[in-house]
Amino acid sequence: MFKGKFAQDEITHQRLRVGSKKSVRQGCSRFYARSVRVVREHGKMARTPLAAFFNRPIDVPDFNLRFNHFLIKDDEPLLFPTGKKRMFPTIQEGVARIMNPSTLRWISFSHFESNECGALNEWLAIAPHAEPVCGLIGVSVSVNDFAVRQARTLAHNQILETGQYRLPFRQTPHIPHNWEAGLLFEEVTCILLCSDLFSHEGDVEAVTVSDVVERTKRALIEGQNGTFANAYPYTPWTERILNGLADLQPKQLALMHGSAFVGDGEQALRDLAGTIREVLGQGAKISPQ
Repeated sequence: MFKGKFAQDEITHQRLRVGSKKSVRQGCSRFYARSVRVVREHGKMARTPLAAFFNRPIDVPDFNLRFNHFLIKDDEPLLFPTGKKRMFPTIQEGVARIMNPSTLRWISFSHFESNECGALNEWLAIAPHAEPVCGLIGVSVSVNDFAVRQARTLAHNQILETGQYRLPFRQTPHIPHNWEAGLLFEEVTCILLCSDLFSHEGDVEAVTVSDVVERTKRALIEGQNGTFANAYPYTPWTERILNGLADLQPKQLALMHGSAFVGDGEQALRDLAGTIREVLGQGAKISPQ
């Protein structure tokens, strides 16, 4: 059973527990213009494979968002997602603090978008044995035309094994968005790689045990009144897909934008389904932008 929590390990290698009174912003100035933080396992979580790199919003001036990238270090290491092309030097240097980037084996992402896979070819260039891995729609429609190396295709619920860890692939069309969307769930440690699900804005803490659904609701409402309105579609399958993810019973939610969440991921996903219905469902006001 999963018992541990994320803990924050600054670039200075000073370990901080979730809820520590010390600022998680300390110690970053000596590494790549304050842009990278590392989240690692701590205490009872010694077997957890996940390390995460957090770009502060100041490093992505177009958006008031944290951009998070996750690395699973195992026999066949996996990066999810690639990040934007311009982020590549930052994330590469972060990966290099954990392992040799050339030994990456799998490079994955939810859907075809710049911040999901914009740096895919840069990673493939430095990791000669790495392969993109995603669902059939993504491979057929975009990835194999874009990538310099052909992708491995995963069917719904097909498991990608990296060694000690197992990641079933879940097809999630239009969740968070795009026809080809899909997510990976690390079933040994119960970590869901969420992509844009639960996105919320600001230079927030790296990890939270607080309610992320309320943050997401505020971001959805504000988003519908802003320049980037209608980013998330609501379809007849939205709640079914989210409840299917909830059935996996994740204990950690690895968000791409916002604070990683430690807690009852199952309930958070069910609450998210209701929130999206409320904000974006039938009868909701849709921005004409």
